[in-house]
Amino acid sequence: MTPSYLQKSSTIALVSLGLGTALISPFLTLRTALAQARFSDIQGHWAQSCLQSLAQSGIINGYPNGEFRPNASVTRAEYATMVVKAFPNATRSRTARAFTDVQPNFWAADAIGIASQTGFLTGYPSGEFRPFQQIPRTQVLVSLNNGLGYTPTGSVNATLGNTYADVSAIPSYARGAIASATQNRLVVNYPNVRSLNPGSRATRAEVAAFLCQALKTPQQASLISDQYIAGVPIEGLQARTDIPVFYDVAEKVIVSPQETAPLTVTVAQDIQDPQGNIVIPKGSTITGSLQPQNGGTQFVAKEVTIDGNRYPLEASSEIITRTVSARDPNLLALARNAVLGAGAAAGLSSVIGDGTITPEKVLTGAAVGTAIETNRNRPWLSVARDSALGAAAAAGVSTVIGDRTITAEKILAGAASGATIGGVIDPAMQEVVVIDPQTDLTLQLDRPFNRG
Repeated sequence: MTPSYLQKSSTIALVSLGLGTALISPFLTLRTALAQARFSDIQGHWAQSCLQSLAQSGIINGYPNGEFRPNASVTRAEYATMVVKAFPNATRSRTARAFTDVQPNFWAADAIGIASQTGFLTGYPSGEFRPFQQIPRTQVLVSLNNGLGYTPTGSVNATLGNTYADVSAIPSYARGAIASATQNRLVVNYPNVRSLNPGSRATRAEVAAFLCQALKTPQQASLISDQYIAGVPIEGLQARTDIPVFYDVAEKVIVSPQETAPLTVTVAQDIQDPQGNIVIPKGSTITGSLQPQNGGTQFVAKEVTIDGNRYPLEASSEIITRTVSARDPNLLALARNAVLGAGAAAGLSSVIGDGTITPEKVLTGAAVGTAIETNRNRPWLSVARDSALGAAAAAGVSTVIGDRTITAEKILAGAASGATIGGVIDPAMQEVVVIDPQTDLTLQLDRPFNRG
């Protein structure tokens, strides 16, 4: 049988994920399915769009309490019923087979018979169908591939080896079918697209995702994100690609030229590869740190978070050398609309008249390594004093230097961080670096990036 014998519904109004047992009907009415188009437990789920679409079309239904239970398993009997409803016009090219463990009055007996006649499912050599067995991912994919009449092209080994990190776990009987299913974009792997997990039980969400892919016509957009569809070329960015970012916490960032301070920024626009694929979506967050560099500071990125998943990122901004004297009378006003590095905050409170610095936030997270570096050749009593100050600040003590105070929502925590403050303001700090986040923090990739 070939795909030409099948009529794929453009509305995908054909599938039902049953919940039945031998005592309870496996399928709710269409009215109930439509009423449950919004399941209570799929918000933010990776297959949410697919599940909602199938539910709105009456394809899947949930439990009486409004849950879908996306991580629950699917039995072979339930899956047989789904396939028959998904492809009602499939040609029955095989002779009906009687399975020794499927009684005529079993709720899924008709569906099991039709699924075997159309080539979507077969039984075991023993003559059993094993209707209550939890169906593995491999069986679902082989079923869909065989029922749709797909055959692999090119090298099966190359297709599998280039796509899956766990290729050795694919059973020998399934390799050709899995390769063909991959080439036809039926395979959905979450969260790692390169992990097929062929022997794992198929969940309700996974079966729904496979069916969304099987029922999709070439003209339709996939309801599953490309990053989870096996065989889709890995999106990638070349080195030196620019990544515009913004920082909406404050208008300015002020740090001491000698301190290291953590920073998180937001990607300002979709970043696309040469083929037009969105690799880093707008709104993704990038974490890294401001680091001393040639008398100024530079933002060095370490990680990007995309759709809740974190990926290593090697990128950096230009070196920012714009400095202002720590004694500039205009600096205090500027600080009130800025986020301060802890070293800058501590230093400014000690050198600007008798003013009190009250920024909304003080950057946190100076490293122990920074403390060691900045305290070389300093008297050990001074280091001990500043370490105690850092610990006190973390505990909520506001008076940290003389009679000047730093009142902040966040401040350096821990003894090592306290020592870092002392290191960067002893001797007295002369200048601070003033950063305009909207123009100074644009990143450029130091190395190629992809999500593979």
